[in-house]
Amino acid sequence: MMQEHVILVDPMGREIGTQEKMQAHRDGKLHSAFSIFVFNTIGELLLQKRAQTKYHSGGLWTNTCCSHPRPGESYHRAARRRLNEEMGFDCELTGLFSFIYHTQLNNSLFEHELDHVFVGYYDSQPTPNPDEVDDWKWVNVLTLRQDVRENPQSYTHWFKLILDRVVEEYQQVGFHNET
Repeated sequence: MMQEHVILVDPMGREIGTQEKMQAHRDGKLHSAFSIFVFNTIGELLLQKRAQTKYHSGGLWTNTCCSHPRPGESYHRAARRRLNEEMGFDCELTGLFSFIYHTQLNNSLFEHELDHVFVGYYDSQPTPNPDEVDDWKWVNVLTLRQDVRENPQSYTHWFKLILDRVVEEYQQVGFHNET
């Protein structure tokens, strides 16, 4: 299996090199990432339950898709590629914001990412890759926010950090499905 590399960045988002993905997570190096939130036309959010076999946060619920761009790949292209690889569909994506977070995970790994957040729309059922996703569901945002407050241990760290901001920006901008 070919080693995956992540793009190392400085706090301003300028590329400063690459590193093998697992080593970057062991070292806690700041690197590029993205998170995708896909809504349907009635405003439900598509969640995925990460496969138990993932190298971290396995079995936890999170946003529709998240990953890292490859060296030389734009965030937008990488996000659409991974959405198809993980969830089995493609849709238009719009960038919302980016942020940096740093957290130690429970297996001596760190997440230290400049995370670019995208939103999209889809009204069918996904066909997730079972190597990536154990389960999925469409969830009403109010119900989801309540469940995150009551059961934070069931969700990934980054998802809990950005859920409220994504929902607020989604509502302020008034994204609509134009097709």
